[in-house]
Amino acid sequence: MQTHTGGPSAHPRRLILATRNAGKVSELRAILDAADLGIELVGADAYPHIPDVKETGVTFAENALLKAHALAQATGCPAVADDSGLCVDVLGGAPGIFSARWAGTHGDDRANLDLLLAQLGDIADEHRGAHFACAAALALPDGTERVVEGTLKGTLRHTPSGTGGFGYDPILQPLGDTRTCAELTPTEKNAISHRGEAFRALAPVVRELLG
Repeated sequence: MQTHTGGPSAHPRRLILATRNAGKVSELRAILDAADLGIELVGADAYPHIPDVKETGVTFAENALLKAHALAQATGCPAVADDSGLCVDVLGGAPGIFSARWAGTHGDDRANLDLLLAQLGDIADEHRGAHFACAAALALPDGTERVVEGTLKGTLRHTPSGTGGFGYDPILQPLGDTRTCAELTPTEKNAISHRGEAFRALAPVVRELLG
């Protein structure tokens, strides 16, 4: 966890989530509501004039901080951002920060999945360990920052299974389960997911910095 001290934010009761993904906004809102923080949460779509930030960092934490700081500076409000991906043991942690563009085009889930499965085609089950990783960052307009992380360990299937979720969910089978992440209900997935773990760890940080 990284910490830099600073003064209070000008807008301590509004928190901006650096995404235009309504699902992520709803997920963080549910976690913060459960923590009874009394924070107004809005997505980046509330600020359509602010451009998306290029993810030029070399770690999940760096990318999350880049996005959070950019939004905090642009809006004058505290901001939260996350970056996540799949880390495969036999690939030395790849695709990692390149997960969303592993096949070359950003966000082409099917192409990314097909390429990864082809690369792992000859890898035996006992060597198909992998985990999802997520870094969630909170940044205040004065430069204060915190980062927390979450992981979901599992093994990779040889073929996709399930229609839920997105990205690599159809091939990651969480440890202790017989289903892939894409076969879990949203509630089941949020309870164990890397993003859910990171966001839940972020709730007390929000309480500490925003009161």
